[in-house]
Amino acid sequence: MNRLRLWLLAVGGAGLAALLVAACLDLPAFGGRWHPYGDRAVQASLDRHIANTIASVNFDQRAYDTLGEISILFAAVLGCVVLLREARDEHRAPPEPAEVARPVRRYALLVLPVALVTGLYVIAHGQLSPGGGFQGGVVAATALHLLYLGADYGALERVRPLGVYEASDSLAVCAYLVLGLAGVLAGTAFLANTLLPYGTFNTLSSGGTVPLLNAAVGMEVASAVVVLLAHFLDQAVEIEEEHGS
Repeated sequence: MNRLRLWLLAVGGAGLAALLVAACLDLPAFGGRWHPYGDRAVQASLDRHIANTIASVNFDQRAYDTLGEISILFAAVLGCVVLLREARDEHRAPPEPAEVARPVRRYALLVLPVALVTGLYVIAHGQLSPGGGFQGGVVAATALHLLYLGADYGALERVRPLGVYEASDSLAVCAYLVLGLAGVLAGTAFLANTLLPYGTFNTLSSGGTVPLLNAAVGMEVASAVVVLLAHFLDQAVEIEEEHGS
């Protein structure tokens, strides 16, 4: 069985290497002026009134790839939840109140709302400026955990109902799929950016379905990171073995 796995790995790796070499041989020369993909991506972004070309690529031109990316994150978090669940030989012990130095507490509680608003701003302006759902989701999720640094784990648990974030993670992935299927029901392609008007260029409502897909990704990433960190922190803070920690 091990030998068969090695052969499968060798064949798959050889095929992947051959494809990568073939792709690299067909790349434009370095320093040249001919960049067909970049030119077409920028033109498509302008045609759909999307100021951030990267967001146009992620949520319009290659929105199907982005669906794969958030599905990978969703599956990874689901796997961690299953693996890190409370086992039969474990129990939960209430975390002891932490003693936090006043400068750390003051700084964390002061930065928390700023970081949270920054994360939401990055998500909301994903189609206008650098950033988007992936980046803003991580910022918003980690902002909540400043409460763990500035207070204690009990305070974080009170503002982080885990069931809500688990549900919002699933709903965000479903919302992305529903937006894609809406294009099929409208007679176009899956995730085609043809459902909504493109709006005025460089405004929050511009870009058709791109802002909605970006918001769904931001919601999914933020919820997934919160759920992931919650289970890791549970293992470190609350869950103990029956006969000692």
